[in-house]
Amino acid sequence: MSENTAAEATRLSPGDAAPDFTLPDAQGKELSLASLRGKKTIVYFYPAASTPGCTKQACDFRDSLESLTAAGYQVVGISPDASAKLAKFTDAQDLTFPLLADEDHAVAEAYGAWGEKKNYGRVYDGLIRSTFVIDESGRVELAQYNVRATGHVAKLRRDLGLDPK
Repeated sequence: MSENTAAEATRLSPGDAAPDFTLPDAQGKELSLASLRGKKTIVYFYPAASTPGCTKQACDFRDSLESLTAAGYQVVGISPDASAKLAKFTDAQDLTFPLLADEDHAVAEAYGAWGEKKNYGRVYDGLIRSTFVIDESGRVELAQYNVRATGHVAKLRRDLGLDPK
């Protein structure tokens, strides 16, 4: 039996309805998934603002944002950080897409992006770096779990057919 059975049981698959959410952004203003309907939305979960991997991933999304937007996608990042920490991260990295605070990790749990992790022999519950593409009607088009921070946006672009394979 798999060690991640609980996390796997809640994982989303293409065709599933994306769990709705309303979370505060870096300025404390609430943003809901429902308000983003009508456009394809890339929702990515990352463990912690201002850490090396998360900074690399956020900057990759920032640097690809213009072409993603031109292809009809919007980007939203979600982490368990507080809004104040997200504001500092947004300012420090000149991020131009919303980062949302999921401090109780309820949204991450709903997406199957919270669960058992192993790091240097230590086992604990935490955020599983994951990315979801949600279609215009709110259905999961693509669900990727345990993604790598470095190179992920380039792989996602290839998976979406935006760049040659």
